[in-house]
Parts: sequence; structure tokens; C-alpha cells
Amino acid sequence: MLYRIKKLKPIKQALFVLLIGLSVVSFWRGAWGIMDTYLFPNNYELSSWVSILIGLIILYVTHYWTKELA
Repeated sequence: MLYRIKKLKPIKQALFVLLIGLSVVSFWRGAWGIMDTYLFPNNYELSSWVSILIGLIILYVTHYWTKELA
């Protein structure tokens, strides 16, 4: 897949990266929106802090896994 992206013209690469970026942001916006609704719905601040903590844990674990794979 990466080889195919490298073969694209620079403008198409930029559009492809923009599309992927928007897709990722949209997915996570929806995921965190659902969590805010169901995770401590009456306490927005606590819901936000727990969401941040969950996100940091996910980033830490996936970073550790990718270091182990390399």
C-alpha cells in the first residue's frame, strides 16, 4: 500500500493524506462523543478526564507494541 502511495503525484498524495486525516479525526470525534454520552453523562469534566486518560493509555500501549515489533 505504501508503495502505491509513493507512486502517486504529490497533489494526489496530499489529497490522500488529507482524506485519511479527516477520516481518523471524524472517527475519534464520534467515538469520544459517544463516550461523553455514556461515560459519566452527568459530569462532563470527569468524563473528559477519563477520556483523556483512556486515550493516553491506548497511545502508550500501542507505542510499546510497535517498539516490540520493530
